Amino acid sequence: MFKRILLKLSGESLQGKQGYGIDEQRLAEYAEQVKAIAQRGVQIGIVIGGGNIFRGLSGAKRGFDRVKGDQMGMLATVINALALQSALEAIGQPVRLLTAIRMEPIGDYYSPDKAKRLLDKGNVVILAAGTSAPYFTTDTGSSLRALEIRADVMLKGTRVDGIYTADPEKDPTATKFDEITYDEVISRGLKVMDLTATAMAKENGLPIYVFNMDVPGNLEKVINGEKIGTLVKP
Repeated sequence: MFKRILLKLSGESLQGKQGYGIDEQRLAEYAEQVKAIAQRGVQIGIVIGGGNIFRGLSGAKRGFDRVKGDQMGMLATVINALALQSALEAIGQPVRLLTAIRMEPIGDYYSPDKAKRLLDKGNVVILAAGTSAPYFTTDTGSSLRALEIRADVMLKGTRVDGIYTADPEKDPTATKFDEITYDEVISRGLKVMDLTATAMAKENGLPIYVFNMDVPGNLEKVINGEKIGTLVKP
């Protein structure tokens, strides 16, 4: 069993069936899944995207200044982080929110040492506001934070059950990988994460497990070692 994980959650998944914003049922399901493994002693850092509210790159395509757009996206991740923090607190799970941009009292300012101390004390730690710098996605932020807190693995919770030869939502003939190397991800041009995030994980030997977080109980299955997703390895 992993001792410490970095869980990357999709902002889009938080919108559930409503197509925008935050679906309360999906949020509650995520909180219950996180609490279930925290109670088993797994230390959990969480990075959550903001695409259900605002995505900087798409904003830039609509005429926003890219830097301002990315900053808006960072703030969107904080909104999602606050929602998840509230959901975890509501079910009695100790949780702390750290932000990469100073915004006390919303959350404490992030540092790797602070995050590790909080994890050691049994807190789930939500790491919000991306890297604090524009031009970096939350995928890259996830790779960076996973390495900084010395996570054993990054678990990438998505709405599909792993990595396929093509987008399974668009191509019914796509086949799933049980395992794949970083080099193969890059050479095949698979959209697992952006290239910066993938290169950072590859260079530092960080394994990534991609799975469907939207199915209740799947996070615990991953922790139990059940092969329900795709392992990306060096």
